[in-house]
Amino acid sequence: MSKQKKTTKVTGRAKTAKKKQGTVAAGTTKISQLEALLRRPEGATLDQISASIGWQAHSVRGAMSGTLKKKQGLTITSDKVQDGQRIYRIAA
Repeated sequence: MSKQKKTTKVTGRAKTAKKKQGTVAAGTTKISQLEALLRRPEGATLDQISASIGWQAHSVRGAMSGTLKKKQGLTITSDKVQDGQRIYRIAA
């Protein structure tokens, strides 16, 4: 007695709906979201960025260092606030 696996086919509409459920809006990249968060006047903490984009902290720091600083030539500043967290911003 052999068991047959039940397979289901995912249609194009289902694939699109699945993509939209993620943390990234359709048509935007995670790097552009990171840049938008850092361009806010109040900046963003590492926890805020990680929660918004869905990356781990080391990935966020790597993207800021590699993509934004080295490749795009942006200046990123960080200030330590009273609760011990850092606020990251793109310098104007």
